[in-house]
Amino acid sequence: MCGLLTGPFGVLKVVDVNLWWPYLMHESPGYLYSMQVRLMAANERSTHEDVYTLPVGIRTVSVTSTQFLINKKPFYFHGVNKHEDSDIRGKGFDWPLIVKDFNLLKWMGANSFRTSHYPYAEEILQMCDRHGIVVIDECPGVGIKDIRSFRNASLNHHLDVMDELVRRDKNHASVVMWSVANEPASEMPPAEFYFKTLIKHTKALDATRPVTYVSNSHYARDKGAPYVDVICINSYFSWYHDPGHLEVIPIQLNTQFENWYGKYQKPIIQSEYGADAVPGLHSDPPMMFTEEYQKVVLQSCHDVFDQKRKQYVIGELIWNFADFMTVQGITRVVGNKKGVFTRQRQPKAAAFILKERYWRLANETGRLPPWTKYPCSL
Repeated sequence: MCGLLTGPFGVLKVVDVNLWWPYLMHESPGYLYSMQVRLMAANERSTHEDVYTLPVGIRTVSVTSTQFLINKKPFYFHGVNKHEDSDIRGKGFDWPLIVKDFNLLKWMGANSFRTSHYPYAEEILQMCDRHGIVVIDECPGVGIKDIRSFRNASLNHHLDVMDELVRRDKNHASVVMWSVANEPASEMPPAEFYFKTLIKHTKALDATRPVTYVSNSHYARDKGAPYVDVICINSYFSWYHDPGHLEVIPIQLNTQFENWYGKYQKPIIQSEYGADAVPGLHSDPPMMFTEEYQKVVLQSCHDVFDQKRKQYVIGELIWNFADFMTVQGITRVVGNKKGVFTRQRQPKAAAFILKERYWRLANETGRLPPWTKYPCSL
């Protein structure tokens, strides 16, 4: 546990500790202790007692120039980005849907996700704690594109937002890193002071976790990158860039990694990549918006990830776990179709590509949990 303390405090030592481990990294992932706090008040006539129990996982997190370590062991993020969105209900919290999503995550062999692009319901983090799913916890710092967004009023509000996020989520073992923004205009001159201040503030709130933000800026002009602990990059080669040209992916993705690492010497997560696929739409040769095209995009990216994860790439998060609704526009086909599952949680061909890959990556650890852990419950 961590955070600024304003009242009585102390240190609790646990002898022969059972550590909290991520899913697929240990035979018994998600081990939680129950910390019980009792408060008593008494007078000459009566005694009153209040009891609060908090599930607590004990683990360490650290970052080197090439690795992300959990409990001093290298951890590789093979996971997804999500949205709190589904068919019928739309945006919002839905317990049956959450159980379904966690079963799909574990079926697929995913060990992590990012709360793109806002804090999710705390019940979801509690599920992550119990099942060992690692979380990059992101604040709603999305759409910071205008020069006015870097002024003091916005910065002060952003600092308050991080206060609230860290205060709420600091005791969740599943949360291993804070993300302070998604795709800001970090090439603008005011971005340097803005993100230096914001990241310093977040580290003051919590010195136990690394801090990042997710960038789609040019590596040489990103003003905030010097201040993050982990570089997170969004890129969509052969989709938003050179659409239809699958052949560009290997050279462009490889160059992207070499440029970012060469300049900053920090571990890198491919925090978004992918392509839209309308379920049931097929074409040979692969054409944009078909399931075949989405498959080839993923496979081409995976080839590069496999080269670079032996060096300094520490994770890959597909965009997106499932299709989700958006405003109407000429780039959308009834919402964003980059999910590997449909909005109704049915698998596209890409889901099986990820399932095969993620279980292969997990098997490299040799520490898989027994299948009695699946399917997952509340």
